[in-house]
Amino acid sequence: MFSADLLANAVVAGVLLGGFYAAVAVGLAIVFGQIDIVNIAHPAFVIVGAYIAYLLNSRFGFDPVLVGLAATPVFFLFGVLLYRIYFAAFERTGQESLSGLAFFFGVMFIIEVSLIMAYGVDYRLVQAEYIGQSWHVGYIDLPLRMLVPFAVSATLAAGIYAYLTRTFMGRAIQAVAQDRVALQLMGANPVRIKQWAFGLGLATAALAGALLIVIGPVEPSLGRVYIGRAFAIVVLGGMGSIPGTFVAAVILGLVESLVSTFAGPSWAPAVAFGVLALTLAVRPAGLFGR
Repeated sequence: MFSADLLANAVVAGVLLGGFYAAVAVGLAIVFGQIDIVNIAHPAFVIVGAYIAYLLNSRFGFDPVLVGLAATPVFFLFGVLLYRIYFAAFERTGQESLSGLAFFFGVMFIIEVSLIMAYGVDYRLVQAEYIGQSWHVGYIDLPLRMLVPFAVSATLAAGIYAYLTRTFMGRAIQAVAQDRVALQLMGANPVRIKQWAFGLGLATAALAGALLIVIGPVEPSLGRVYIGRAFAIVVLGGMGSIPGTFVAAVILGLVESLVSTFAGPSWAPAVAFGVLALTLAVRPAGLFGR
């Protein structure tokens, strides 16, 4: 039954959900949108970040968000190593289109199977003071398990945007996406820049995973749910635009929340991707595309 308070809460829930989607997609906005690498294993690394947060939270009681933040340098270094393997095996020989996609699919499969062997298929969750609490503003509920991830995600997106636009390496990442040959003529090494960008994109997965397990329990195959959503958000936002990625994520979360509330959760993915297709039909370059 429709009511104003139900609509208001659905809108708020959708915006908060979209904020989390942005945390998952912002790394892909760099890797897929900026340096054109189809890393379908990115959501699997998000799940790894979630399990690291679970492990340190359950054993030592560390806050999951702080664990995710502390894990970002490790993910960055692993991302640099993973790109070097990808470059040597596929990109250098011009086989990145299909073979590279199969490579990342294999990485995703290895991660998922390894987590199943280590932890089984049971759902895991974390404990924190703010999980289970809510703020109430009139008849609007603001669950902290959603509000905290939204705030962290917004900060992450703003930080990534500032880095890409105000630092030398950030501008170099954007330059290699726009004109690799011109960048080489200026004496820069595109391979080193791309490996830095890939590491930066993967580093965001650690924090996104911590936010995911704050929102709800996780299990090893949960990353598959976010593959289509993350790529759709990057495309809708404008292939590499960080503000566009955040706005597109909020739009997707908002549509899913409204449809789930008033039509049922089974309709939410279909309608959300329908909105995506309609938007791209009107604006093929995405919301903030060049």
